Amino acid sequence: MMLSIFILLLAVFLAEAQTPKEYECRKTEPLVIDGKASEHIWNNVPWTDLFVDIEGDLKPAPYYKTRVKMAWDDKYMYFFAEMEEPNIWATLTERDAVIFYDNDFEIFIDPDGDRLNYYELEFNAFGTLWDLLLTRPYKDNGQAVDAWDVRDIKYAVDLKGTMNDPSDKDEGWSMEIALPWSVLEECASHNGPPNLEEKWKVNFSRVEWETDIIDGRYVKKPDIPEHNWVWSPQGEIAMHIPERWGIVKFTSPTVTR
Repeated sequence: MMLSIFILLLAVFLAEAQTPKEYECRKTEPLVIDGKASEHIWNNVPWTDLFVDIEGDLKPAPYYKTRVKMAWDDKYMYFFAEMEEPNIWATLTERDAVIFYDNDFEIFIDPDGDRLNYYELEFNAFGTLWDLLLTRPYKDNGQAVDAWDVRDIKYAVDLKGTMNDPSDKDEGWSMEIALPWSVLEECASHNGPPNLEEKWKVNFSRVEWETDIIDGRYVKKPDIPEHNWVWSPQGEIAMHIPERWGIVKFTSPTVTR
């Protein structure tokens, strides 16, 4: 009897831990992309919850804070990501390199929520981009289309500290991103921006490696896997489970200056 109750409570706990997060994405006036969220508009846009471990409450909370804001207008979906980081470093500078080999910030978007044909974008602190389209999750024999490019994307990185300099302590880095509907509509249920009250599946991931300082540079600690911190927990170490991503609802009225 006690075992049955324990199993039931565990099932309820795991189900709650994997309940997708929700966010209201408000319409805004056009934004200037400088990596700093400098426009007053951003002050009126809510933050997501702080990121958690990809496995949810099964693992300790991340030791650095990460959070995101989202907004939209008739041309773009906007993102502002803020990442606490005392040691800003990056190595990769070539587009479509495997960016999560560095510390990175990642966006996953499934516009129609059907688990087919969705987007993944990864950025490091240099602003190097890896953009790809997934035909379906890898476990379902999905293919990653590296040749796909998010045309006309706008993005910028702002560093509150110094790059690749272990001699000081940094505050962190932030990213501001504008993704055009003219590209996102490729996998959406219709052309153009979303309709009011339309919901998309979205998630974010932050990959964080533990490092040592050797000969004046950051070096990843051997045999220690990366941390995966996300907005909406997946319940396991696997980002490509779109049904567990968060839910973003597009709303109005317009956020103004």
